Amino acid sequence: MSGAEKDRQVYLKISQITQVNKKDVYLKDVATVYCSDQSLLNRCNALKIKTIREDKQKRYVEDVVPVIEKIGGLGSGIQVQNLGEADYIIDYRPPAPPRLVWQWIKTAFVCLVSFCGGAFAIMTFNNDVDVPKLFGDLYRLTVGAESDGFTVLEISYSIGLGLGILVFFNHFLKWKMNADPTPLEVEMRTYEEDICKTLIEDAGRKEREVDVQ
Repeated sequence: MSGAEKDRQVYLKISQITQVNKKDVYLKDVATVYCSDQSLLNRCNALKIKTIREDKQKRYVEDVVPVIEKIGGLGSGIQVQNLGEADYIIDYRPPAPPRLVWQWIKTAFVCLVSFCGGAFAIMTFNNDVDVPKLFGDLYRLTVGAESDGFTVLEISYSIGLGLGILVFFNHFLKWKMNADPTPLEVEMRTYEEDICKTLIEDAGRKEREVDVQ
């Protein structure tokens, strides 16, 4: 490949989902573009790939082929290498003033539901395996006396349960024990990927139904 051909080579990497707040969406908003020709690179980044007409929050499933066609239309001899997604999602959210009070209310509600749900799950588990009876038997076997239900076993179990949750979730306030993502972050990422996959598959299914009709 000659030097001139290399200058006309454009590498395109579009993210699976990108949140935007403007109705005019440009290539630089949803993708990383590289080209050794700086002038061509600037023109690629300035390409308008979509104009959103609606004023409501919505996710749009798009195809990378029209983007490649628009880049190729910038001049002759341009070759595009797509290194990212074949189908991608634009998550449009109209600009709105921050509603801190409502966000704090939602956060408090989620914390309350999580706390009550976790407490209920722990109590259900303890009742299923009869932890009080187990601790009573262990206390009687080791000490030789009847347990009053408030011994070193119950205290250490309660402390260890709380510490175990903190260690497992690897997150306490803004402090993390290591750089690894927390289990909650992993689950949220998996959930987001499943949503994107479902949106893309549903969009493709609807397009095939329209073609058939």
